[in-house]
Amino acid sequence: MGGFFKSSIGRKVAMALSAFFLMFFLLQHLAINLLSVFNPDTFNEVSHFMGTNPVVQFALQPVLIFAVVFHFVMGFILDIKNRKANGGGYVKNNGAANSTWFSRNMIISGITILAFIVLHFIDFWFPELNVKYIQGDMSGMLPGETEFRYHEELVHKFAHPARVVAYVVAFVFLGLHLAHGFTSAFQSVGAAALRKKLNTVGNAYAILVPLGFIVIAIYHYFNH
Repeated sequence: MGGFFKSSIGRKVAMALSAFFLMFFLLQHLAINLLSVFNPDTFNEVSHFMGTNPVVQFALQPVLIFAVVFHFVMGFILDIKNRKANGGGYVKNNGAANSTWFSRNMIISGITILAFIVLHFIDFWFPELNVKYIQGDMSGMLPGETEFRYHEELVHKFAHPARVVAYVVAFVFLGLHLAHGFTSAFQSVGAAALRKKLNTVGNAYAILVPLGFIVIAIYHYFNH
């Protein structure tokens, strides 16, 4: 296994597998968040289930966190290896002749997305951990109320324009990251023959998924 991660092909395959998992998670996360726009009550119920179900919390959530950390660490390693292989940078290989600037600098969009994940944790995950495991409140209810708090908390976060702008910028970078990463992941596992179809599907995914999150943030800003 150690030899697998030491080889260039092994690292790329591992990177691709973590990318597949994270892209699936993004779809699931978007589907749940869209409920906050179309059906707040169902959003509350699904959020409570996801936030209190032991399988989700103690099995799937640790796997997700590991996948995020692994993907970014592996991305940094691959970037460093690529730069060393090209004499310290991409400037010397005339990469612009057959690739976009973003495809040659995935590390930049990756760092931006990582900063956004930290913000997202501060906004939602850390407060949730505090309420459930420090305060010991697993009810999911608003204080003195009989309704779940998740929708109201989400709307409250997006009442601040600076936060909405930060989310929009982050999802634009996510889209740019996905535009190259989607196709690259499939090519890493041997699906290069499907390049044209993958480009079409990848571009659609890279536009529609980030756009969905942007619409949610803007919608709640104007409807808080």
